[in-house]
Amino acid sequence: MPHASPWWTRDVHADRRPFLIGRNRIQSALRRFFDERDFIEVDTAALQVSPGNEAHLHAFATQALGLDGSVQPLYLHTSPEFACKKLIAAGERRIACFAHVYRNRERGALHHPEFTMLEWYRAEESYETLMRDCAEILALAAETVAARSLIYGGRECDPFAEPERLSVAEAFSRFAGIDLLGSIAKDGSTDRENLAAAMRKAGLRVARDDGWADLFSRVLVEKIEPNLGFGRATILDEYPVSEAALARRAARDPRVAERFELYACGVELANAFGELTDAAEQRRRFALEMEEKARVYGETYPIDDDFLAALSSMPEASGIALGFDRLVMLATGASRIDQVLWAPVAEVTP
Repeated sequence: MPHASPWWTRDVHADRRPFLIGRNRIQSALRRFFDERDFIEVDTAALQVSPGNEAHLHAFATQALGLDGSVQPLYLHTSPEFACKKLIAAGERRIACFAHVYRNRERGALHHPEFTMLEWYRAEESYETLMRDCAEILALAAETVAARSLIYGGRECDPFAEPERLSVAEAFSRFAGIDLLGSIAKDGSTDRENLAAAMRKAGLRVARDDGWADLFSRVLVEKIEPNLGFGRATILDEYPVSEAALARRAARDPRVAERFELYACGVELANAFGELTDAAEQRRRFALEMEEKARVYGETYPIDDDFLAALSSMPEASGIALGFDRLVMLATGASRIDQVLWAPVAEVTP
């Protein structure tokens, strides 16, 4: 049965209201930020043929009923990415989008089944430009609500300091003592046994049925992420190609991709790509992701052929998805994501 959410009671709302007003102010400031830089704000449909093809993301499924009684499976999108890239293919050059997105199996202090994603794209501009955007946005969010620091879990981050740029390989070496690139071949293929041996040597757990991606994620979650974004923000850069399905390979090292994530106070805030525009390679990567999803969860999502067709005519671009609610949390000092949502989704309990 539905849990009786108390967010609408006067006393609870009074406690939450300062966070919510801060949310509105930050959103208004960000709209001005993008407008001043010649971005067009776009609005994308939440219902899509495919919710996205990442192995570990879970979507909400529904159906569209035709006038003739026909049934078409549809999904609530987990990101507006596919639609935004279609708009870049259509000729837009700088776009920004505040989108409500939906992810199943997600609920907690930092997760909610429905939340707001801020995505922006720059055609024919490098993904390093997005790093500068991130630094400016952190400072702007704090400045807008008169915050001297970003705060979460009693830890702080200076939003006005230049973010640290750290490669994933450097982070594995620094925080876990593991040579990550030693387990990746030049073609991007991975060596599970190499990484497993390095993890055992570092005292980390390795299960018999763990694949390379499982091992990578365990090190990232247990050893890397808890150390990122303290004192100043961290830009974790150059993910292995196998962990960057939508990003192009880095020119300097084919083992890694143009993907970075932004962290503050140990919290992941954003995920950015130098966008992959090779439709055949994108299809291959999606197929691999869905094979992994089938192995782990026993389900798959369809591939959006319309998206792949658009990708063929899309210019080189960079794009980023930022968890807007998390940014608001850190800027206002909220401890839970539902404190910065005007009307949280009711929680179902047994």
